[in-house]
Amino acid sequence: MPEKSDFHPNWVSAPGDTIADILEERNISQLEFAQQIGLTLEEAEELLKGHTTITIELARQLEGVLDGSAAFWVNRESQYRDDLSRLHREVPTANHGKWLDELPVKDMTKFGWLAPFLSSASKEAACLQFFGVPDATTWRETYHRVLQTTAFRASPSFASQPGAIAAWLRQGELEGESIDCGPWDDDRFQSALSGIRRLTWRKNPKAFVPELQKRCAACGVAVVIVRSPSGCRASGATRFLSPSKALLLLSFRYLSDDHFWFSFFHEAGHLLLHSKGALFLEGPDVAASKEEQEANEFAAHVLVPDEFRAALLKVRPEARDILRLAKRLGVSPGLVVGQLQHIGRIGPGQLNSLKRRFRWTQ
Repeated sequence: MPEKSDFHPNWVSAPGDTIADILEERNISQLEFAQQIGLTLEEAEELLKGHTTITIELARQLEGVLDGSAAFWVNRESQYRDDLSRLHREVPTANHGKWLDELPVKDMTKFGWLAPFLSSASKEAACLQFFGVPDATTWRETYHRVLQTTAFRASPSFASQPGAIAAWLRQGELEGESIDCGPWDDDRFQSALSGIRRLTWRKNPKAFVPELQKRCAACGVAVVIVRSPSGCRASGATRFLSPSKALLLLSFRYLSDDHFWFSFFHEAGHLLLHSKGALFLEGPDVAASKEEQEANEFAAHVLVPDEFRAALLKVRPEARDILRLAKRLGVSPGLVVGQLQHIGRIGPGQLNSLKRRFRWTQ
């Protein structure tokens, strides 16, 4: 008989996380789930967030809709509440200062996310206000999925820091919430992508970024570009801020047009192809998955439609020929170079002079 584990993680997982995983696996929307279990959409969302206690009656409803015995769901709820209590006991206020060490406070201040010249106590209060939580324990509960995912997917040599990713995501959420958008319309967004492709010809981000944001906002997508702080190697992320508003967050991390635009169309693929209840995070530390492969293929086919695929495979690796093909495709030459490098037609160091390079300004 195995011995009882002494593992006590400093994060908690609500039963709603298990429910969300099952819904995603079975391709069931939150609305469908709410209807099947007899809840309003808002009540179902509260359940998924862990804000609703699973009673015996609700456990029986879950048993009927999602399988798993009623006892399983009651025990899952009990364990979650026990873990919450344990964390509140184990993380006293004196230890909250250590929480700041997990955050990129220096860059958060440099980028204007926090006020400068704060004392240690003021920094902690400012960070709690930034994340919209009362204490570090609640922060771990709120961001545990990000922390857990990053911790288990990061490479040992170049691991991103979960706290830095959480800060980047939070700043993206704050900026996304301030963008006025029409209601989410997947058909309209899909149709808008062909016109957005032509924006890749524009050289200056000050010209193409506002137009990109305007076109996407009309479809219910808030496009936000947030510089990644130290410890965050993410290039993009997507999630729905509400049923009618999506967030498409980009870091512009590589400062080249091919990476920026491929990341945008990759994230667009997640919004159109995958669960509205999921957070998708892209970067070198994120493990490959079916969804990531599908988003990659979506982006590649938007940038180089099927009717041009043969031309891409046959084009000579010379600047003049690539410029000619890029004009036919209606995309920047840098994107053609990036695609040729991706499929192995040219090496990673070839023809990079055709890519546009950008830089951050204060």
